[in-house]
Amino acid sequence: MTNKGGKVLQRLFTERYEVLKKQLTRRLGSSDLAGEALHDAYVHLINREGLDEVRYPQSYVLKAAVNGAVDRLRKESRHLTNGEVEALYDYSDPAAGPAEEVEAWFDLEQAAQALQALTQRQRDILYSARIEGATLAELAERWNISTRMVSRELRAAHEFCAEHMKR
Repeated sequence: MTNKGGKVLQRLFTERYEVLKKQLTRRLGSSDLAGEALHDAYVHLINREGLDEVRYPQSYVLKAAVNGAVDRLRKESRHLTNGEVEALYDYSDPAAGPAEEVEAWFDLEQAAQALQALTQRQRDILYSARIEGATLAELAERWNISTRMVSRELRAAHEFCAEHMKR
């Protein structure tokens, strides 16, 4: 960190860490989340260019930490935990009989066939976006295509899978 703004932020983090954490804890409702958000903000901001223009460093850091925490919470809320996934595998509908189980296995096989019939790019985009939570921008960079093209591929994959499941 060679720029003046970066040094100001570094000093702010080291000298006022507890104050920042208390303010974030009040805003976020969790001391652990506040600590993680501060750490993430520090890592994110430490090498950032253009920090000389920051007029209110403490507000800037708090805003960055809150935004990072909100992003983290949103991402985590979209995913099931490993325990929840395992519970779904073990779940058996008490009203389901042998016919319903065969139908469920057939549906699962149809879904697997639909995924295999997609192009590699569509399969990767669908999996990465829906299972891993990758953004359109991340996928566009990975595949070296525009975000609009990623969106089209994702839509095409959804439509193909839905149509395949109707058969």
